Amino acid sequence: MRSFLAPIQVGDACSGVVAAIARSEVTVTLDGFAARPLGVVGPLDVSWQRRMADAAVVGQRVTAEVLSVDLEEGRVGLSTAATENPELWAFLKQLRAGRCLAGTVAAVESFGVFVALDEGPDHPVHPGVGFLTYPELSWRRFEEVSEVVEVGQRVCCEFLQFDTWNGEARLSLRATGPDPFLRFAEGVAVGRRLTGPVTKVLPFGVLVQVAGGVEGLVHLSELSAGPGPVEAPEDVVRVGEEITVVVTDLDRERRRLSLSPRAAT
Repeated sequence: MRSFLAPIQVGDACSGVVAAIARSEVTVTLDGFAARPLGVVGPLDVSWQRRMADAAVVGQRVTAEVLSVDLEEGRVGLSTAATENPELWAFLKQLRAGRCLAGTVAAVESFGVFVALDEGPDHPVHPGVGFLTYPELSWRRFEEVSEVVEVGQRVCCEFLQFDTWNGEARLSLRATGPDPFLRFAEGVAVGRRLTGPVTKVLPFGVLVQVAGGVEGLVHLSELSAGPGPVEAPEDVVRVGEEITVVVTDLDRERRRLSLSPRAAT
């Protein structure tokens, strides 16, 4: 088995016969190795256009692109979606992280934003080949997507990665601008006193805006000015209220800022 799998590389095209169809995968007996099925196609790699039950039948001959090779487990991860949409797959494969891609916002959904890219083919299912998750829209916190983008708007985004499951180019709009947190962190250290408005009340504390696009967390335990604990943030502060805080922790890697009004008093 190892000698058979060793020459197989990611990106190769392999052919074989569908051996079995389960809820979680389709197994394929690869040409040249009939002992047992080594090819495995995940449910989202079978097809971007059809359900797994419609896209594969036991005994059917298939050609798929190799996604991974596991010599220890004796498994070859395959994608028949790749060979079903060769033009789109080829376009997405040649993209490199950091490249800027222009396009038009095609649809805004509850789970993200689709972008119809100027380059490359259309997507067989989605409104656009490009896709933005909400965190990648902006460095700044927002309540509604319309505060950042709207359908029909032209955007230029940074390419992050090829989502092989959905045949999408994962994009970032916020990466095209400077990170306000890192700029803020350059001039602030633990112990610094700051003043800003409360922007959001959470069950475990409140967020305070201390600079443009920069918010820090005041934990519930830090809201108490007296010896007793605070049961709810609303008992002490309200959204929009200006408070003075002290920086107690600054994590540049995780972009986390911890604040304390108790230390300020």
